[in-house]
Amino acid sequence: MGFNCGIVGLPNVGKSTLFNAVTRTANAQAANYPFCTIEPNVGRVAVPDERMEKINAIIKAKKIVPTFMEFVDIAGLVKGASRGEGLGNQFLGHIKQVDAIVHVVRCFEDSNITHVDGNTDPARDVDTINTELIYCDFETVTKSVDKMSRLLKNNDKKILISHECGLRLKDHLEQLKPARTFSVKNEDEEDYLKSLHLITKKQVLYAANVNENELADNGENSKHVKVLREIAHKEGAQVVVVSARLEEELGQLEPEDAQVYMDDLNIKESGLDRLIKAGYSILGLMTYFTAGVQEIRAWTIPKECKAPQAAGVIHSDFEKGFICAEVYAYDDLMRLGSEAKVKEAGLYRKEGRDYLCKDGDIMNFLFNV
Repeated sequence: MGFNCGIVGLPNVGKSTLFNAVTRTANAQAANYPFCTIEPNVGRVAVPDERMEKINAIIKAKKIVPTFMEFVDIAGLVKGASRGEGLGNQFLGHIKQVDAIVHVVRCFEDSNITHVDGNTDPARDVDTINTELIYCDFETVTKSVDKMSRLLKNNDKKILISHECGLRLKDHLEQLKPARTFSVKNEDEEDYLKSLHLITKKQVLYAANVNENELADNGENSKHVKVLREIAHKEGAQVVVVSARLEEELGQLEPEDAQVYMDDLNIKESGLDRLIKAGYSILGLMTYFTAGVQEIRAWTIPKECKAPQAAGVIHSDFEKGFICAEVYAYDDLMRLGSEAKVKEAGLYRKEGRDYLCKDGDIMNFLFNV
């Protein structure tokens, strides 16, 4: 089960530098000119989860395997991309494939790094990208409505509902509002909306890219971050403050040296770790663990996931032949100090097919194929 976030933004906002840091690779060429990322780069990154080390302190497994998510570095967008300007068509094609969007916004001043529009202005930059994405969705909806207009004579109830919904959605997008703020009336309209795969329906996370000296106070004194937070608040989106350049430097150090560097700068948690966790969260994901002396492993599942589907993430046979799940909670293990004591307390239990998994569940599946 793969989940990914596409990293988007105008040219020269720090996207590729951030991608290099995220994936601890130098796959993305971070040159000082627009369009240096021509094909999307994909990087798998471990999701930071301090719970694994704490479980291991009790179980003492031979190895620990984290769960992963993907980040996709997508070519920089410019005004007019929806009409094919710059690398617009490639950009919009690639962004349709991702599950959620990390929108990197330049919140730093640096005369050595050219801004495509001349100066740092987060509100203008966000507006440029959002407008292009809305234009692209408007075109998608227009084509869909035109197609259904020709089918209305068939008097098909689903076509009628979709057509009416499409007209309302067109009007909504025409007012430069993203599809995620559009209200549907019923399940049929929701199904129609899903079938369009609209870019502006995807969840967005803003990454405010700041200078390293603005990181310790989480951008509190940055006028640019303040503007971005106001924009995100209106949309109901999150802002994560990062310094792409600093994160790239940290990524090239040994973990102990990176920690010393962070301590010197009075940074408690890297912006990168916060970004990965926030990306995981906006995708609506959670983690369960399998834990034994051979290995402790984290597994990614969607929220509201039932036990058989969680088992299927390990192997399809586990889901097909699902009998039951043996489950106990991470919090109970921490409180009581051992699996044996969890069992003694009656908190190690068997759950059936309808069990809704919880974040931090430690699970073992019984199955028969």
